[in-house]
Amino acid sequence: MTATADRQAEMLPHATSPDFQETLRILSEASVHQHFDAFVDIAWDSPEFEVDPMDPRWVLPEVDSLGGTDWYKSLPFERQVEIGRYRQANIMKVGLQFEQLLIAGVMNHLIGMGNNRAEFRYSTHEVTEECHHTQMFQEGVNRIGSDVQGGPTWFVKIAPLLSLAGRGLPNIFFIGILAGEEPIDYLQKSILRSGDQMHPMVTRIMQIHVAEEARHIGFAHSYLIERSKDYTPVQRFAISLAFPVIMRVLCDVIMKPSRKMQKDLGIPRSVVREVYWKSEKSEKLLRDTFGDVRMLADELGLMNRFSRPLWRMLGIAGKPSRFRSEPKSAAV
Repeated sequence: MTATADRQAEMLPHATSPDFQETLRILSEASVHQHFDAFVDIAWDSPEFEVDPMDPRWVLPEVDSLGGTDWYKSLPFERQVEIGRYRQANIMKVGLQFEQLLIAGVMNHLIGMGNNRAEFRYSTHEVTEECHHTQMFQEGVNRIGSDVQGGPTWFVKIAPLLSLAGRGLPNIFFIGILAGEEPIDYLQKSILRSGDQMHPMVTRIMQIHVAEEARHIGFAHSYLIERSKDYTPVQRFAISLAFPVIMRVLCDVIMKPSRKMQKDLGIPRSVVREVYWKSEKSEKLLRDTFGDVRMLADELGLMNRFSRPLWRMLGIAGKPSRFRSEPKSAAV
């Protein structure tokens, strides 16, 4: 380590590995040299970004859970684009709300942190980027024009309370952060990799979000690995049970249409039940979404004879990824 990193490690309340310090340094430097501004790096007023309500590129791609249903494909073109616009706007709104929760929680986490902590510097870089994401998502929602709520009502109401975990329960908080980041990151990467033609504004927003979320997810993984060294046996056991539950509950907040969305768009309950998560295709999507998370749980020592049945019961068990962001088509 450098002399500065040595001094930072010595001032921490517990031993911090050189690898973690180096990870923080690399992430901080990457944030300095490669970052995006919501109103500089997106050409909002470009003619190609103009929102035409009847643009066929609003039709949901096959890779989208709702877009792949027979019900959606049987709808008239006008309804398909209406639902597509609403769906894209709602995903952005949910992403915005999770970013707000992350920002508040990280600030709670940092409020009492001591001096000379590399973790403070990177965390504030991340919060800066997330602020730009909230602006980017909200601007996208505004231009699409659909009056969306985002997450379900219960989530919107309790989110300010959940941010307090950043101070008192940081391990649980960062697990929750991953539960918010991993599903939307997986969904956006799947859409980008599919090659389906999307509206260029949506594509650009996804590209920026995926690029910067790679750092944010990497930090959350590294943070949890580093802090797991301090778990007591009781803490490790409790976290092993909480981990899959948090992942599953927050996955629904992001991926499953809220009651308001179902009502606004007239989505039959039978379709919602099938797509989330009763069909063979949707069950596979749910499992695939958490490949990276299962890899992390293995590394944290959270897979045991009590937690494994819980992963299976929640429908998110399966083989762990071999590396982060491994495409499922390449999995063994």
